[in-house]
Amino acid sequence: MFSMSAWFHWIDLAGVAVFAISGTLMAHRKHMDGFGVVVLAAVTAIGGGTLRDMILDLPVFWVSDPSFFYVILLAAFVTILWLRFHSEFPLRYLLVADAFGLAFFNVMGLQKALQYGATPFVAIALGAMTGVFGGLIRDVICREIPLVLRGELYATACIIGGAAYVLATHLDIDSDITLLIALLTTLLVRLGAMRWYWHLPVFAAHEEDPNRD
Repeated sequence: MFSMSAWFHWIDLAGVAVFAISGTLMAHRKHMDGFGVVVLAAVTAIGGGTLRDMILDLPVFWVSDPSFFYVILLAAFVTILWLRFHSEFPLRYLLVADAFGLAFFNVMGLQKALQYGATPFVAIALGAMTGVFGGLIRDVICREIPLVLRGELYATACIIGGAAYVLATHLDIDSDITLLIALLTTLLVRLGAMRWYWHLPVFAAHEEDPNRD
C-alpha cells in the first residue's frame, strides 16, 4: 500500500506530466525548436507550483527532487514522438491536456496549502494559482491570450473544485475520496465549460462605438 505522501507525490508527477504535454503541444503549434520545447514544457509544468511554494515560504518542490525534470523530459519526448506521426494539431488536444493538468495542480496546491496551515479561503486561492500560473506563463511566452482570461470557466473551475474539497473535508469524508471529489469537480467543470461555453457574464452585451478612440 502507498502512503498518503506517496500518493501526493504521484499525483504531483501526473500534474507535471500533463502540463508538460500541454506545453509541448503549444511549442509544436508555434514551430519552436528543441530548446524551446523543453523550456515551454518546463515553465508550464512547474510554474504554478514554484509560485505556490514561494508564497508559502517553503523550499521549491523541484529543487531537491530531479524526478520532476525526468517526467518533464519524458512527457515532452513522448509527445514529440506522437506528433512526428500526426501532422495535424487539433486544438482540443491542447485544451483537454490543459484541463487535466489544471485539475491535478489545483488539488495538489490546495492540499499543500492546507497542510502548511493556510486557511480554507487562502488554500483555495493558492490551489487556483497553482493550477493556472504555469499555463499563464506558457500563453504569455507564446503571445496568446491566456486561457485564464478567456470566456469559459478556468480559474473558476479551480475555485469550485477547491470549495468541494473543503466541504468534503468538513463532512469528514475519507481523504482519498476527498481528493478524488476535488479532482473530478475541477476537471468536469472545466471540460463542461469547454463543451458548452459556460462563463460568468459581468458586463451587459453592447456594441463597440466605431467613433471611440
